[in-house]
Amino acid sequence: MTHAVRRILAAGGVSHVVVVTPATHESDFDEALAEFDPTLVTRVGGGAERSDSVRAGLAALDASCDAVLVHDAARCLAPPSLVARVLAALDDGADAVVPGVAVVDTIKLVEARAAQTVVASTPARAALRAIQTPQGFRRSALLAAHACGADATDDAALVELAGADVVVVAGDDLALKVTTPLDMVLAEHLLAADDAVAGEVTDTHPRGQS
Repeated sequence: MTHAVRRILAAGGVSHVVVVTPATHESDFDEALAEFDPTLVTRVGGGAERSDSVRAGLAALDASCDAVLVHDAARCLAPPSLVARVLAALDDGADAVVPGVAVVDTIKLVEARAAQTVVASTPARAALRAIQTPQGFRRSALLAAHACGADATDDAALVELAGADVVVVAGDDLALKVTTPLDMVLAEHLLAADDAVAGEVTDTHPRGQS
C-alpha cells in the first residue's frame, strides 16, 4: 500500500490521496500511512464490495475535486510515468481513461457444456488489452456511473454501461497485479532492484551537496 501511495504522489498533479481499507486492522493501516503528510493522505473504511469501497473514497474527497484516479494497492509498482499518462489524458478532455497493455497470450471464451468446459470462441488478440490501474475519471462521470449502485471488476466497466467513452493509454509491465505467490516473488525482486538503484543514485551525491 505504501509503495502505491509513494508512486502516485511522485507523479505530481495529485493533490489528495484517499486510502480505502477494510475495517479490520485499522491501526496497522494507520501505522503504515504515518510516513505521509495527513493533509495529503487520509484513510477511510471501505465497504462489502469493491464498488462500495470506491464510493466511500469518492465521498471523502473535497467538493472542489474534478478529476479522480482509482488505483489498486495490489498494483503497487505502477510507475509515476504511468500515472502521468492517465492524468494527461484527463487534461486533454477524456471523461474516463484506462491504461492497457497488449495481450501476449491467445484468449479463449469458454462455456460449460454438460460436464465439460469447451471453447466458445477465440477473439482477435490484436484488439485485446489487459487493463490496469490507476484509472482516471472526471468526477461527475464516475459519480453518474456509480449512481446505479452496481458492482464491477473495474470502474471503467460502470462508465461504459453509462454510455461514456473510455480512452485507453499505454500501460506498463511494472503495473502488474500482485495476486499469486509468484507475483509476490517478482514484486519483491523488482522492489529490491529499485532500492538498489536508489542507493546508487544517492551515493553519487556527496554529503552536503545537492
